[in-house]
Amino acid sequence: MAFPHPVRSGSALRASARPASASELSEIPWLKGLTDEERQRALDAVVVSEVQVGEFICRIGRPATYWFGLLDGLLKMSNDDSQGAVITFTGVAPGGWFGEGTVLKREHYRYNIQALRKSRAAGLPVDTFHWLLDHSIGFNRFVMNQLNERLGQFIAAREIDRINNPDLRVARNLAALFHPLLSPNVGGVLRITQQELAYLVGLSRQRVNEALTTLSAKGWIRVEYGGLRVLDLQALRSGEL
Repeated sequence: MAFPHPVRSGSALRASARPASASELSEIPWLKGLTDEERQRALDAVVVSEVQVGEFICRIGRPATYWFGLLDGLLKMSNDDSQGAVITFTGVAPGGWFGEGTVLKREHYRYNIQALRKSRAAGLPVDTFHWLLDHSIGFNRFVMNQLNERLGQFIAAREIDRINNPDLRVARNLAALFHPLLSPNVGGVLRITQQELAYLVGLSRQRVNEALTTLSAKGWIRVEYGGLRVLDLQALRSGEL
């Protein structure tokens, strides 16, 4: 996929970071489970950065210095495009936090995280992440749930790869974007274009349009101006066409 904007490095994104506003902090789900002392430690450390279309938040081979969350926009997680065709592992919708496995092990990234549209991302420094792990039961519970749900998500992604029905591929990918724990701030409506969904699913925009028409006729979704509304999440997850 070609993007019209230049790609900045992760260090450039960090250099433009700013403190999070009160409204942005209210969008971070794991803050609610912290004690006053733990929350203050986190509030002092969280930063926010604007990410342009095509820019990378995480790049393969770079060390993990932050645990990231998406406040607004849309991201994709993919493999190394230098090895051939790009494979998209999953999309990241608003409210989603990602990379905790890499941060836990203080490893280098094994995947890319790239913006499909102009986005706002929050970052928690690795050292603060580990301090919270050492001191906060609530934070540990959140991270444990994240890891468990993420495992299920990637198992489902493997199953999606084997689906030959394009309509079902679109349905399953949409279900992943509306995950109530991994994307808690999406709610009932996801702002996404057919082209952006095509990038995530690996189909043409025209074929995605056909799939959305089918899913809408089934009563599983409703296409609205600038996005999609889910009417039957369970059907998107496991229904048959």
